[in-house]
Amino acid sequence: MSLKDKNIVVTGGNRGIGQALVEEALKRGAKRVYAGTRQPLAHSDGRVTRLSLDVTNAAQIQGAVEKVDSLDILINNAGLALYDDLSDRAVLEQHLAVNLFGTYGVTQAFLPLLSRSRGAIVNILSVTGLAALPLIPAYSISKAAAFSLSQSLRALLAGRGVRVHAVLTGPVDTDMSRGLDIPKASPESVARAIFDGVENGEEDIFPDPMSGSMSESWRSGAVKALERQYAALAEAEPVKS
Repeated sequence: MSLKDKNIVVTGGNRGIGQALVEEALKRGAKRVYAGTRQPLAHSDGRVTRLSLDVTNAAQIQGAVEKVDSLDILINNAGLALYDDLSDRAVLEQHLAVNLFGTYGVTQAFLPLLSRSRGAIVNILSVTGLAALPLIPAYSISKAAAFSLSQSLRALLAGRGVRVHAVLTGPVDTDMSRGLDIPKASPESVARAIFDGVENGEEDIFPDPMSGSMSESWRSGAVKALERQYAALAEAEPVKS
């Protein structure tokens, strides 16, 4: 899928990876980029429209949908990451509210538009959803759930012609990891790799050096092997009693 002349929604579109995705979409010739943000947003490019969007607020989600006439690509990027342990259930619930149910709510709301265009959903996830990082356990748990949601949506929406891309990121130089003294990819390079993956039709996208180290063995790994077996089971005729 080329981004040229496409209408794109990016949640969390005013900072970090989200901001870089907005800019990269413009460079690739997007027709309209809707930047979902909690804060006010001003942009010099007339193709950018701000959507007032808190992904945990059902009324704001519906209001955002009403401002979009047609949609080709939905990018679920808005996320929460708090460095805390698991002693406080409220912290885990906060992460699930944004990273799982926020993605679910936004996707369901925009799904009629995506079904009409036979478009694509791009979920910005994390390698911590595959192997938990104890430093941010609630974040890791919520991203694992969001990855499972992405897999389920991929299977369930294939019949409607809607593609689902799972982006598995490693450390990126954003507010989340800026204080960590570890190698980090730039948001700009990650945004380029994400759209390269979307345009090339990659189901699972590994946009940075850490996640990229997994990409070669991913297709023959246990997760994809199970996905293929599940698909075969789903296609089999039901057993008649």
